[in-house]
Amino acid sequence: MASAQEPGHDASAAAQANNPLADMKALSFQNYYLGDITGTDDDWGNQVWARYAQPFSIGSSNWLLRASLPVNTYPVGGDHETGIGDVTALAAYLFDTGNPAVSFGIGPQLTAPTATKDEVGSEKWSAGFANVLFNAASKKFQYGYLLTWQHSFAGDDDRADVNLGAFQTFLFYQLGGGTYLRSTPIWAYNFENDAYSVPIGLGVGQVWKKGNTVFNAYVEPQVSVADDGPGQPEWQIFFGFNMQFMGG
Repeated sequence: MASAQEPGHDASAAAQANNPLADMKALSFQNYYLGDITGTDDDWGNQVWARYAQPFSIGSSNWLLRASLPVNTYPVGGDHETGIGDVTALAAYLFDTGNPAVSFGIGPQLTAPTATKDEVGSEKWSAGFANVLFNAASKKFQYGYLLTWQHSFAGDDDRADVNLGAFQTFLFYQLGGGTYLRSTPIWAYNFENDAYSVPIGLGVGQVWKKGNTVFNAYVEPQVSVADDGPGQPEWQIFFGFNMQFMGG
């Protein structure tokens, strides 16, 4: 028998399950299978991301720290190279919006050159900012965005500078019983070489709650509607598994 803690009876947990600024610890594992990468002979790539989020306070201010570490597989000279990529961390100051269902944060972002191979990282230190909005006022439809920009300031002088902006939309429509539709493509623009990628996506996810943990599994195919420059996927399959730890 379903308990009162499961998503069919807890619409609030389902609505907050995809909130990147949720005031709780979170751990997620995400994968992008990159198909038909531009500048290659219809070759493929892959990115696996491990992300950890931790709320913290400085005085009376509330913040959220999120750290992300990828394992990248990229086509190189007719073969593929795999290794740990560059770690990225952001710290978002959480504004009091006057509505606990609406989250808004902004803060610094830092990327460190932790790649284990030259081919899977930038070999550059980069810094910039991140701005996040998430609106879960409706238990039926949630939306928001993540805007980031970063520029390199140190590192290997022989490697290309980093000057990258990205805009990710969040669109979630709850179908009931913890099942939802989703669209979370990332639009990216490289200011160094004017390369860009504009994908769109539509997927499905399932949220369930067990004890104080909210689980979230999903898959979202995405296809490029506009792109230019090398290294852009013509299509990709995004899937992942998130855990939010409530009250911990």
